[in-house]
Amino acid sequence: MKNWPNTASRDLSALLLPGLTLLLVLILWEALVHLSRVEAWILPGPIAIAQALWEAKGLLWLHSLQTIYETLLGLTIAVVAGIVIATLIDWSQGLRKAVYPLLIISQTIPIIAVAPLLIIWFGYGLLPKVLVVALVCFFPITVNLADGYRTVDPDMIRLMSAMGAKPREVFRMVKLPASLPFFFSGLRIAGTYSVMGAVIGEWLGASRGLGIFMTRASKSYLTDQVFASIFVITGLSLVIFLFIEGLARIAMPWHYRQKETVL
Repeated sequence: MKNWPNTASRDLSALLLPGLTLLLVLILWEALVHLSRVEAWILPGPIAIAQALWEAKGLLWLHSLQTIYETLLGLTIAVVAGIVIATLIDWSQGLRKAVYPLLIISQTIPIIAVAPLLIIWFGYGLLPKVLVVALVCFFPITVNLADGYRTVDPDMIRLMSAMGAKPREVFRMVKLPASLPFFFSGLRIAGTYSVMGAVIGEWLGASRGLGIFMTRASKSYLTDQVFASIFVITGLSLVIFLFIEGLARIAMPWHYRQKETVL
């Protein structure tokens, strides 16, 4: 409790400084647009973007619901698949040697190159968008969790085994708690990319979603609406990140208490 004022001031500055920086950027942006008299279809100012956001709020909300649905489905699949694969390659050294390099190699393939194949194979429905999100989110979750399993203190594992603990108990009581920070680190990365994955899938063919909204707006040279959709995508990504951060604080409160003690 003695450190509460210092902690509160740090949290306040962590919020104020980025906010003030963003406000300054917006003011400079608006001033630049007015002074240079650039056409609105090339670069609209923040005020024009805010107006477009308000005028299209109903349409943006409708498209956002579809994108959120695709995002949550794909992220859920990635989490389940990532936990299963990471756990399996931790249990089997041979499987790690066989699968882990393939996970690394898979990241050299741009997702924008894979997405058209998914459209060809599965059509223009929901499935290819969900699969794009899952592919985008799968790697950081799997690799971070697999690395987290490997960082567990081997002396602790040997001590538990010497005390008669079964492998399942060692995993539950030692490996799982120690790997949670790594898992949530990967989940934060996946969460921030998940919405963008859904939008990429929608770019290639969809009837609803923020990706198709952006495509239609750009073809009509409604640049202010394109920026408005970017703002919505950023907001959704931030909400997912904050939700994951909240889950992390609930799942491993000892980790955050330790960090606050260090600070």
